[in-house]
Amino acid sequence: MKISVFNLKREQVGEIDLSDEVFGAEVKEQLFYEVVKAQLASRRSGTKATKERSAVAGSTKKLYRQKGTGRARQGSIRAPHHVGGGHAHALEPKDWSYRPPRKVRIGALKSALSLFAKENRLIVLDSLELPEIKTKAFAQTLTTLQADKKCLVVDAATNEKLVKSIRNLENHQFLPPEGVNVYDLLRHDHLVVSREAAKALEARCLR
Repeated sequence: MKISVFNLKREQVGEIDLSDEVFGAEVKEQLFYEVVKAQLASRRSGTKATKERSAVAGSTKKLYRQKGTGRARQGSIRAPHHVGGGHAHALEPKDWSYRPPRKVRIGALKSALSLFAKENRLIVLDSLELPEIKTKAFAQTLTTLQADKKCLVVDAATNEKLVKSIRNLENHQFLPPEGVNVYDLLRHDHLVVSREAAKALEARCLR
């Protein structure tokens, strides 16, 4: 499929030929659910924990003799029913992360990219090289490109001027082609990519 290529002033300067398999695929929304659920599950810290009787401080000595005191038999001050004792059935740290099959992950990424292309929310630029590091100027550029709501900008990680210009913009995010993921795509309104980044995304989905 052919997609128009613009400059930073939103003037069309050419076209780029992108794979229909990546940018013109069928949009399978069920794959979005599977992959986003896995991404969010992997972000869970899973660090909740409580101490059982073996982990709390306290003597291991039997409190008093077994018989003859008229009191209930007791074995340890660290038992759960004592103040300062350990928890019964203590909570342990848990790893919630899991990884869907590669076909599912790539299929979801293709669907997301195709959705942006289908809805005309994909903007391909000839170059994302900025003249200087200037957040305000780049915000104005996004307005000119009609992508000033919530925008995901994709270019090489070595583009330092772009990285530093966008990092203080609350509603916009920068990612290199190898870091583009379904969750970050779906939570933005527009996808702005350089010509090289578009080809890198295409190669990533086809390898």
